[in-house]
Amino acid sequence: MSERQPREPREKDRPWLMRTYAGHSTAEASNELYRRNLAKGQTGLSVAFDLPTQTGYDPDHVLAAGEVGRVGVPVAHLGDMRRLFQGIPLERMNTSMTINATAMWLLALYQVVAEEQGADITKLQGTTQNDIVKEYLSRGTHVFPPGPSLRLTTDMIAYTVSHIPKWNPINICSYHLQEAGATPVQEIAYSMSTAIAVLDAVRDSGQVPQERMGEVVARISFFVNAGVRFIEEMCKMRAFGRIWDRITRERYSIEDPGQRRFRYGVQVNSLGLTEAQPENNVQRIVLEMLAVTLSKDARARAVQLPAWNEALGLPRPWDQQWSLRVQQVLAHESDLLEYDDIFEGSHVVEAKVAQLVEESLVEIERIQGMGGALAAVESGYLKSRLVASHAERRARIESGQEKIVGVNVFETTEPSPLTADLDTAVQTVDPAVEARVVDCLRHWRDTRYQPPFNHQRPGKALEWLKEAAKSGDNLMEATLECARAGVTTGEWAGALREVFGEFRAPTGVSSAPVSVPAEEGSALAAVRAKVAATARDLGTGKLRFLVGKPGLDGHSNGAEQIAVRARDAGFEVVYQGIRLTPEQIVDAALAEDVHAVGLSVLSGSHTRLVPDVLERLRRAGAADIPVIAGGIIPSGDAERLRAAGVAAVFTPKDFDITGIIGRIVDEIRRANHLDPLEVPA
Repeated sequence: MSERQPREPREKDRPWLMRTYAGHSTAEASNELYRRNLAKGQTGLSVAFDLPTQTGYDPDHVLAAGEVGRVGVPVAHLGDMRRLFQGIPLERMNTSMTINATAMWLLALYQVVAEEQGADITKLQGTTQNDIVKEYLSRGTHVFPPGPSLRLTTDMIAYTVSHIPKWNPINICSYHLQEAGATPVQEIAYSMSTAIAVLDAVRDSGQVPQERMGEVVARISFFVNAGVRFIEEMCKMRAFGRIWDRITRERYSIEDPGQRRFRYGVQVNSLGLTEAQPENNVQRIVLEMLAVTLSKDARARAVQLPAWNEALGLPRPWDQQWSLRVQQVLAHESDLLEYDDIFEGSHVVEAKVAQLVEESLVEIERIQGMGGALAAVESGYLKSRLVASHAERRARIESGQEKIVGVNVFETTEPSPLTADLDTAVQTVDPAVEARVVDCLRHWRDTRYQPPFNHQRPGKALEWLKEAAKSGDNLMEATLECARAGVTTGEWAGALREVFGEFRAPTGVSSAPVSVPAEEGSALAAVRAKVAATARDLGTGKLRFLVGKPGLDGHSNGAEQIAVRARDAGFEVVYQGIRLTPEQIVDAALAEDVHAVGLSVLSGSHTRLVPDVLERLRRAGAADIPVIAGGIIPSGDAERLRAAGVAAVFTPKDFDITGIIGRIVDEIRRANHLDPLEVPA
């Protein structure tokens, strides 16, 4: 009997691209951060833009107040983009830009800077997210209505296929759908429906001949979320690949298997990161990363990991380095990349993948029957289903059915040295940054016609842009001219707003089903009794509660869940959606004669926007309306808000939504000098 021959060592697979989602304060500060991260071994860039840039406003716009440089870097014009990538050779870089409504504008600025560096633009590699559908459903940085938004995407895809062939012009995002509560089936079905809408639009536009549609399909990439349910998430990725192969082969007749390959990058789940015992987030992040790296046949092309302290605030450079090192240890110290797919032949995996494929295809057909993804957005179907799924998840956590370590189970803990000093556990953005950015913007506007810039007057470029928008011409060339002419982000988006208008997406709150039954003896039944008793004491038919989203923060999941639970507890809820000024919120509070105002802010702008609302209520003689704040609010900021007059502050650690609604009733009674009310559970 012959001895078994030792396995011949084979060449290791190349590691995935390793990125860190980064950008803050100013272009100069972000450039310094990028160069530090690249020096530490990061192999690609992932640019985070601030909310004004994402929503097409200049830093001095009223809606930009408090938001400049908070969750990303402000890029208001070509000069900012030059400084952002100074000393970074774009021809040799792979850059991902998380940008959607204004994606065409940022790609134009990027291309012009690359040209100024002497780059061959046909060699530029990277990705613009450019998935507007999920903005209507989750992130909320949409600007234009669905039709014009899809046209911007279509024009950009057609342009890049011909001029920047290595660029991924769209990164269809299921990541944010999971953050908004999507189940794996919804995540697959909704993102695939978006892909169908985009590919149909490109095909039907006539800008790309049928024989080149394979090139379009080959440049479509996906940005996926990986949650903590390891087996399910790994199987989800395999299901994604099978469905994509089937759709591109059957619907678009793409014969080349290489062009049909499902290409995706991933950021692991941020929804599941906890403020309580945040050190547990490290093992969550590692487990989630394994779901998209262990399986060779469904391995991510690029991975970016959040930091352990993202639920507390803006991670520091050291925290981002920690996340990068997690990837590097797996790729370079383990033997992962030496083997073929280790899950091939698993009956368990195959059964789960088959189930996900079958259920996802059923949901895709349902959406196609409604007229496709855009029609399902406009009808409110997709949003209401996500709100309902998220509400069901929250209900499982509150009941203890879904266990979150450190939150609703194993809550006892030793003091953590990582969070002993919360003021230094996260990075903060200097409030003075906004004023400096605004000053720089005004200097740009004043000097863009003069040396050393010598730009043509931007008015001509903007007129060309508007004419192209009206005529149906591809918008990319006019956008490039605007970039070269010194146009600002707000001017570019403002010109298109004049032609296309704006869009306010359905909130999904009114149509969301009840997720927590108010059975006799339940916590919700007790709160309903408190709401009814307080309404009687105040001599009103119903308590009225305004839920407001001030500023540009479009992450509306928390606000929606509070609004739905308040509705189920018997409140009349006033919720007008995202992107409101403090003035609009106060006007609505007065017009609706509400008994309380709840403000949800996740972008860090609470220190400016919440006091603004308080001051406006005081000036209107309505200082007795209690204001409640919720969001990612550090403890020091929470103390300052309470000192300024905020009745209560809730953060992610306050997972009991029914309890929060009960606290809001208590604050209404206190503000109206009513005795505390205890209703037996």
